[in-house]
Amino acid sequence: MKILIVGSGGREHAIAWKAAQSPLADKIYCAPGNGGIAEYAECVPIGAMEFDKLAAFAKEKEIDLTIIGMDDPLVGGIVDVFEKEGLRVFGPRANAAILEGSKAFSKDLMKKYHIPTAAYENFTDAAAAMEYLETAKYPIVLKADGLALGKGVLICGTKEEAMDGVRSIMVDKKFGDAGNALVIEEFMTGREVSVLTFVDGTHIAPMTSAQDHKRAKDGDQGLNTGGMGTFSPSPFYTPDVDAFCREHIYQPTVDAMAAEGRPFVGIIFFGLMITAEGPKVLEYNARFGDPEAQVVLPRMNNDIIEVMEACIDGRLDEIELEFARNAAVCVVLASDGYPVAYEKGFPVTGLDTVKAKEKDGYYVFHAGTKLEDGQILTNGGRVLGVTAIGKNLKLARQRAYEAVEWVGFENKYFRHDIGKAIDEAEEN
Repeated sequence: MKILIVGSGGREHAIAWKAAQSPLADKIYCAPGNGGIAEYAECVPIGAMEFDKLAAFAKEKEIDLTIIGMDDPLVGGIVDVFEKEGLRVFGPRANAAILEGSKAFSKDLMKKYHIPTAAYENFTDAAAAMEYLETAKYPIVLKADGLALGKGVLICGTKEEAMDGVRSIMVDKKFGDAGNALVIEEFMTGREVSVLTFVDGTHIAPMTSAQDHKRAKDGDQGLNTGGMGTFSPSPFYTPDVDAFCREHIYQPTVDAMAAEGRPFVGIIFFGLMITAEGPKVLEYNARFGDPEAQVVLPRMNNDIIEVMEACIDGRLDEIELEFARNAAVCVVLASDGYPVAYEKGFPVTGLDTVKAKEKDGYYVFHAGTKLEDGQILTNGGRVLGVTAIGKNLKLARQRAYEAVEWVGFENKYFRHDIGKAIDEAEEN
């Protein structure tokens, strides 16, 4: 099979790495790709939002399967374009990708179909939102309705912070058109857990659990980011939690989308909060998480191409997902200053050291890099995801931070407490 992957981040690198292990994959292309993906795929200089060019390329190269990694093209309707051209593609159509594309839509869906989530109100007018905040309970959560690179959520401890947040999102348009509408949501407490799932429109197959670290700085301080590191599995995602989620959250979401005439085929990412009242949905995403994919896919024993093919054909119920009985931790190496302002173009060293230890469970997934004159250079805020496998979470964390020291570039920045909750959980 000829495979085309659309995207350029760490998630797409992890997908390409996993796809390259499939005996079904004869040739892999990636558009536009990055410096690390080039090891497994031929990178093509076509942007992820250039749908017509991508479809034309897929037809020219007789691509057998296109995998859409990113949220923007999915919400923008790339799957619809490919299907219209008779091309086989993995991912939800635009009318299903709205599950991620509009937080207001997803919250209303959960309310209608009684899927557990936080209490909320939707707003399209800044003045009305501010009036609501006058009598709200704090802390409170503001969510830009549309796509905002994982940064459109503000947790506000006071009314003044919340008022500033509304102005930032809806008036100043900090996140662009994503702030045309706003969800104001109750602040939930508990443990956050992420669960990625394969979906074929009718059936759903949950993968192993993971836990992300969104804030830029140690101790969950600083601005929200696309993710500074993650681990898998989460010790807080117990068999009882899994059983509850399967019955009350996962399958009901798939059934709800089908009932709305929006059958979902692809990946549903469930962001969960394990509260005192039970698991509740924080958010949905319509694709693999980044960096969740970098810890989940290395633990998956299945052939990813086989699973995706089953999703497209509506026979996911024939597949039994299998995950290794181990653990993985990913530490993101970022450019200092991310997610605001940072420099790029610096040489990256030490990648060969990690590559030589891949058989021992050490991996580097490229997010913001480029290959120039045979050298890997930094080319983004989140530069690399350093992942390590261990027999348990504590050992995986030790190994990941060991590998972090092997890789270097100017202005390298990373959190030192990825997975710290693991140690706390094991001590308690």
